[in-house]
Amino acid sequence: MTDKILDTTPEAQPELGRRRFFNTTALVGLTAGLAACGDKSAGTGAAPASAPLAHAGGGANASHLKPGELDSYYGFWSGGHTGDVRVLGIPSGREILRIPCFVPDALVGWGHTNESKKIMGTKADGSLRYTVGDTHHVHLSYKDGNYDGRYAWVNDKINSRVARIRLDYFVCDKITMLPNVQGFHGIFPDKADPVDPKINYTTRVFCGGEFSIPLPNAGVEDEKQYRSLFTCVDAETMDVRWQALIDGNCDLVATSYDGKLAATNQYNTEMGAKFADMMSAERDACVFFNIARIEEAVKAGKFKTIGSSKVPVVDATREANKDAKTALAAYVSVPKNPHGVNASPDGKYFICAGKLSPTATVIELSKVLDYFDGKLEKLDGAIAAEVELGLGPLHTAFDGRGNAYTTLFLDSQVVKWNVDKAIAFHKGDKAAKYVVDRIDVHYQPGHINASQSETKAADGKFLAVGCKFAKDRFLPVGPLHPENEQLIDISGEKMALLGDHPVRGEPHDFVFFKRDLLKPKMVYNLDDFPHAVKDVKDSGVTRNGKKVTVKIASVAPAFGLTEFKVKKGDEVTLILTNLDKVQDLTHGFAIPGHNVNFIVNPQETASVTFTAGDPGVYWCYCTHFCHALHLEMRTRMIVEA
Repeated sequence: MTDKILDTTPEAQPELGRRRFFNTTALVGLTAGLAACGDKSAGTGAAPASAPLAHAGGGANASHLKPGELDSYYGFWSGGHTGDVRVLGIPSGREILRIPCFVPDALVGWGHTNESKKIMGTKADGSLRYTVGDTHHVHLSYKDGNYDGRYAWVNDKINSRVARIRLDYFVCDKITMLPNVQGFHGIFPDKADPVDPKINYTTRVFCGGEFSIPLPNAGVEDEKQYRSLFTCVDAETMDVRWQALIDGNCDLVATSYDGKLAATNQYNTEMGAKFADMMSAERDACVFFNIARIEEAVKAGKFKTIGSSKVPVVDATREANKDAKTALAAYVSVPKNPHGVNASPDGKYFICAGKLSPTATVIELSKVLDYFDGKLEKLDGAIAAEVELGLGPLHTAFDGRGNAYTTLFLDSQVVKWNVDKAIAFHKGDKAAKYVVDRIDVHYQPGHINASQSETKAADGKFLAVGCKFAKDRFLPVGPLHPENEQLIDISGEKMALLGDHPVRGEPHDFVFFKRDLLKPKMVYNLDDFPHAVKDVKDSGVTRNGKKVTVKIASVAPAFGLTEFKVKKGDEVTLILTNLDKVQDLTHGFAIPGHNVNFIVNPQETASVTFTAGDPGVYWCYCTHFCHALHLEMRTRMIVEA
């Protein structure tokens, strides 16, 4: 027989602060009751009105926050091989959260709960389709040229997946796999919808396929026929809307502020399958896509499909797009093996960094549009500048004051340069001093971003740079060194290094932005969970043959059942609801010997399905500290023969 604990009253908790909750409920918890206390400011999720903001800029102490001082910016960083997204506070560099996406996470039970497995994708036997990932690029949704706090997206290069993160709860809610794509590298959302000028927010996410493969990829084919696809995903449904067949590959991605253009830089226009073949051409390209024309072509049925995929594929190859007035894509020539394409905050330019060329190419977007309209004869006319910066330029950020900041991988530097002066120099004004400043970083910098960099609200306060090697910057920890993320003050004419932050490899890109653009919720809405156990009295066990459902409500410091009984070999689905309404009052649930360990946040419901093992007693306990009587928060699973 299954016993239930004494009923409790979570309705008394909504305005209860966690510290006060701990201090006032230990004694009452002995009888599993809760006493309400009237802390009116606590459960709302808003920062205290008196909490100071971190000051932006201002010298060497800018990144050192006082106890209780809040960061000015949120930062979203890729987690690399961990398959997640890191959330940092800037300028402190403190890691606040990790958001699992593509790889199981033992803390929250990601990849173990039924809900997360459904998002990640499973095989017929219910096991995860993939358990590895490689996140590279994180970007947020836009409105009016600035971040709107709705979504973030991140890519998985290994398995060609894109994950969407809800920014109200900081959780991944959808994952989409791109058909006929390998090496999904670059990603960027649009900043407006070009089909309807009234829609000034993100409706699409663009994804670049880096590795050229046979299409369809079935058996060994002539490598000269390998192709890559540029993909468009619907921002709301996360369905793949269309793909574009191109010559060469895709690397990184950028979008224009008017919503008319998306672009990807290419480092293998040769379409080589071997290293020597990839290096034969002296120049590569930045491919521009006319989004509205592609949408119109798809609507008119001017597409094909590939293999078993039903996704429309338009022809954006050079041969099929010779007529500029009907072209879907245009290939702008840039120096050999570029790495990175970034949009300036004024909406005028895309900048391609040279990598194997010591140059950056400034491409004027109005000229690209002129080309599509038949007003510009040659695409070379869209190049506003091609200027020398240093050895190994990779990625570029902006300060909103007309300056660009580019990483120099081989020089181990960041170079600050003025875009207008670079254009003047390119046009013949050799007196134009476009390089403003240089700073050494440690070492081999790759990705770079500045506060609000690729928005119209770029504020030029801080710059972050990801260095691929740390070497002597931190205590030695054996052969695998951490990487080094550095913070730089860019509020003045000269750049000033503020701090080093060791990070587990291998992260990639990141964005950071003013904290008031996000309004995260601190407590879930119980009504959003169809299977929620809404009252402790509803805890219990039901059986349908060999399938058993166990429903448990949790209210600190007790679970809604003191024990539950199943039989060996039963397929058990356990549904757990956290009825506590105090923010930060998370409960965990673990069962020894059954690979069960997950959490439920306040007012959240999650479930796991497992097979009951050998007969015996298995203590199920709360894994997340929740109460002074946390260690006593247990129940028993009794497995009968």
